[in-house]
Amino acid sequence: MARRRVLLLLKPLDVYPPRPLATSIQTNGDRTISSKILRHLDDRCRVHKETIDHCKSIIERRDLDWELIMRNNLSKSICHIDLVITVGGDGTLLKASHFMDGSVPVLGVNSDPTNDLEVEEMSEEFDARRSTGYLCAATRGNFEQVLDEVLEGKKQPTELPRISLKINGAKVQSCALNDILMAHPCPASVSRFSFRIKKECGDTSHLINCRSSGLRVSTAAGSTAAMQSAGGIPMHISMPDLQYMVREPIFPRELDIPLMHGFIKPNECMAISWYSQEGMVYFDGSHVYYKIRHGDVAEVSSDAPALKVFLPSSLLT
Repeated sequence: MARRRVLLLLKPLDVYPPRPLATSIQTNGDRTISSKILRHLDDRCRVHKETIDHCKSIIERRDLDWELIMRNNLSKSICHIDLVITVGGDGTLLKASHFMDGSVPVLGVNSDPTNDLEVEEMSEEFDARRSTGYLCAATRGNFEQVLDEVLEGKKQPTELPRISLKINGAKVQSCALNDILMAHPCPASVSRFSFRIKKECGDTSHLINCRSSGLRVSTAAGSTAAMQSAGGIPMHISMPDLQYMVREPIFPRELDIPLMHGFIKPNECMAISWYSQEGMVYFDGSHVYYKIRHGDVAEVSSDAPALKVFLPSSLLT
C-alpha cells in the first residue's frame, strides 16, 4: 500500500512588520506604546514557530510522504496529495482552499489560539487577540490525537459549500470559502449596480438598483466573519444557502429595502449588472480578486465544488 501524501502549508514566521529596537515608542508627545506590546508580538512569533516544530515532529514519526511549503509560495493547484495540513489560522486554510478542488481534505491547525483571559487583562493597553482559527480542528495541544483520528478514518471531513462566480458568462477559476465582496477599488467611491435573484424554474425577483459601498455574499462558514460584523445573520455551518447584503445602501426604494439583505438558495443565483467605471470582486479577503468594468454582468451561486474540511466538533453540534 502506497504511503499517504501530505502537504504541510505554513503561515510565514515574519507576518508582523519590522519594529524599532527601542522598548517603547513615543506617540502624541505624551503617550507610549508599552514594551509589553512588543514582547507580545515576539511571543506570537515564538509560539507559532513552536507549533510548526511540534507538528513537523509528529508528522515525521508517521509513515507518510510529506512536503512543506510556506503559504506565500503556493502558486499552483494542489494535486497528487491525500491530505493538506495548514498551520496558522483561518487565513492559511483559506489560502489553501483557493488551490484545491473537492477531492482533497484539509485539516487546519490553529498555531496560536486566543487566550480570553489575556485579552480581558490587556484590553486597556492593546488588542491581545491572537489567531482566529474558527475552521481549525486542531491546536498544538491536540494535533497528534486529531491527526491519528484522521489517518485512521475515525474523523470524517465535512463538505463546505463554496461560492462560484461567472463574469459575462465565463466561470472564474477561484471559489470563495468564506465570502466575496464586489465593490469599487477605492473604498470611498460609490458602487453602482443592479441585481435580481433568479430561480432554476425561470422565476426572478424584481430588479433592485443600488448605489452603495458594495455587495457582500457569504457562505454559512463565512457568515460569522465580515457578514456578521456588518449585521448579518450567523448561519449553522451545515446550511447550503448563501447570504447576501448590500453594504450601506444610499436612499433605497421602500420596495427594495426587504431585498437589501437576504439568502440565495442552492437552486438560485444572483445576477448582478455593474454600472461603475471600475470594480473588483474580492475572494476571502484582499489577496484574490478579479476586475470588473461598466456593463459587466456577474452571476453568483453555490455551483462550486464543496471543500472537504475537518472541522472542530463545536461547529458540528
